Amino acid sequence: MSESDSVAAARAAMPPATRRELVAWAFFDFANSGYTTVVLTTVYSAYFVAVVAAGVEARSPGSATLLWTLSTATANLIVLFSGPVVGAIADQHGCKKPFLLVTAVTCVAGTALLAIAGPDYLYLAMFLLVLSTVAFASGENLIAAFLPEIATRQNMGKVSGYGWSFGYLGGLFTLGMCLAYVSFAESRGLPATHYVPVTLLLTAVTFAVTATPTFLWLRERAIARPVAVRKSYLRMGLAQVANTLRHAAQLPDLFRFLVCLLFFQAGVSTVIVVAAIYAQQVMGFSSSQLIGVVMVVNLTAALGAFTFGYAQDRWGSIPCLAAALLLWIIAISMTLLGSAPWLFWLASNLIGLAMGATLAGGRALIGRMTPAARNAEVFGLWGLANRAAAIIGPISYGAITNLSGGNYQLALMSTLAFFVVGLFLLLFVNEQRGVDAAAAAAPVA
Repeated sequence: MSESDSVAAARAAMPPATRRELVAWAFFDFANSGYTTVVLTTVYSAYFVAVVAAGVEARSPGSATLLWTLSTATANLIVLFSGPVVGAIADQHGCKKPFLLVTAVTCVAGTALLAIAGPDYLYLAMFLLVLSTVAFASGENLIAAFLPEIATRQNMGKVSGYGWSFGYLGGLFTLGMCLAYVSFAESRGLPATHYVPVTLLLTAVTFAVTATPTFLWLRERAIARPVAVRKSYLRMGLAQVANTLRHAAQLPDLFRFLVCLLFFQAGVSTVIVVAAIYAQQVMGFSSSQLIGVVMVVNLTAALGAFTFGYAQDRWGSIPCLAAALLLWIIAISMTLLGSAPWLFWLASNLIGLAMGATLAGGRALIGRMTPAARNAEVFGLWGLANRAAAIIGPISYGAITNLSGGNYQLALMSTLAFFVVGLFLLLFVNEQRGVDAAAAAAPVA
């Protein structure tokens, strides 16, 4: 019996995932979403620039923002190279869950320690930001790799959408708690150096508590594969990734979609990073208005992920992803064509719907076209594409803004181009052919 047959037989002998396991899996999305919402998007990013790096900013205007983007880019670069290797090792040894626990503990600890990294600890803050972001992104890859094990190819879109929508609610829940404390502190005249560290501790504790069901109830279904020759984990992981890339011809639609995902995810990553800046500089939004937009977008993104998850299972991933990318194109075009606040609010809601649908749909389609024995490895490549997109998209926007003398509309047109190219490339992906190729893929060498 071949290795892939042995893996398939062993997995078939396991009972299907229970409803409790599905909820436990989704709870990790709920738990880690607070990190992106509070640390990377809404609260800590502004605090880092205005307070932690204030001394550097006073000496050289613009350097604080540069240090922030350099830290996040460094984290994404690390995960870009480490993700496929970690995934391959997890596949080889059937140990995604222990790796996931390490990433969760590291992200929680890094987030909590950021609370002590004030104005006099800039480089400590940068180190902790890189550490926690690497752990967060690595955990995203690993939790996604469980999807093909707990869902069938028929309901994968629904389960993925359920996880993403639950995740957006988690981000909204954490952000709501933090904003409640910020309002309480500000009403008593307390400075940001008091309430921002508290929000970081709230985020860390919420992550730790709400991720607990994942480690209590989610089963490790991966089957360890025997190693004939003793060699280092690094060599083993790199060799298996190289083997996957050598056999790309077996999975042409999977790899076409990974290239497609690289483009449209570059657009998504850019919007996440620069939406608040665009709203302030071009639309004249206040901080309170921006907070309102973030909360509304989380709600509509949860709705989009949930609704499109069901739609995927009924009409297929490709048509639903194409519809989501069209929503992105319409929303960004609306933002470019008008400056009225109501138009930006409408575009933001469309972006929320499209974001939830795009992220949930992309993860489900990868799961459908992945061979059973290569889940963690292929999702490591999925993470690589996401990390590369998180570097390429924002850097392109920033470079165009800088070279054009602060022309934000021109920079946003480059973001629109990412979605247009992504939609064009999606036309060359055949979902059913990709699913059939995954089922017939040769065993891992």
